[in-house]
Amino acid sequence: MEIKKRLQQAVQDYWDSRARNKEKQLEGGKIDAGTRGEVTGGSQMGAMEVLVADILCDAGLKKLEVRTRTSLELPGYYRAEKKWDLIVVSEGQLVTAMEFKSQVGPSFGNNFNNRCEEAIGSATDVWVAYREGRFGQSPAPFLGYFFLLEDCIRVQRPVRNKEPYFKVDPAFAAASYSKRYELLCRRLVLERVYSSACLVMATNAARTQITQPAEDLSFKRFVAALRGHVITFLDSRGE
Repeated sequence: MEIKKRLQQAVQDYWDSRARNKEKQLEGGKIDAGTRGEVTGGSQMGAMEVLVADILCDAGLKKLEVRTRTSLELPGYYRAEKKWDLIVVSEGQLVTAMEFKSQVGPSFGNNFNNRCEEAIGSATDVWVAYREGRFGQSPAPFLGYFFLLEDCIRVQRPVRNKEPYFKVDPAFAAASYSKRYELLCRRLVLERVYSSACLVMATNAARTQITQPAEDLSFKRFVAALRGHVITFLDSRGE
């Protein structure tokens, strides 16, 4: 499988899907505020989900065990359930659960904290549910976090912190939104909130340009960690 080529195609499909959604709304005479019209017409991460599903099957899982469209709910601890973007349940065991998230401009400031809270909350909830036995006696699942960030001038500019009472972590001093997302993804893995995380940046264009700002958050490393988990899982079952 040509991972690099498939990643390029999946990211391009993301932008194309957003454009198609907006066009459909314009044709229907309905226009959402801002960029909302680009995201209310369907899944933009569909091609990325298919790519990861193919990687999982290539590692040895059965296609019917990989869910990307329906039956994606997993029990939580603080809430009854949560719908993930991709899950794998094999012979009654939760193998993996993944989130595919993105952010485009121009409202990076308004949405950054929301993305952080979503990522931390979802994983924290499922880990406590795992501790409480909601997933039976299966080994710990692989929690994956994939993030696609629009590459533009606004995400590269330093962001001023508001510190009316206490100083923020020095790592965030004059950090751009791209750097903040890098820190988020890296720390999600460092603190074992997620098993692995990936940060991809891409220009919004007819021919998107992809960059991966951090080697430890690259798609290559993300895929390697995912494959390793699947192989270990299958070996434990004697497959």
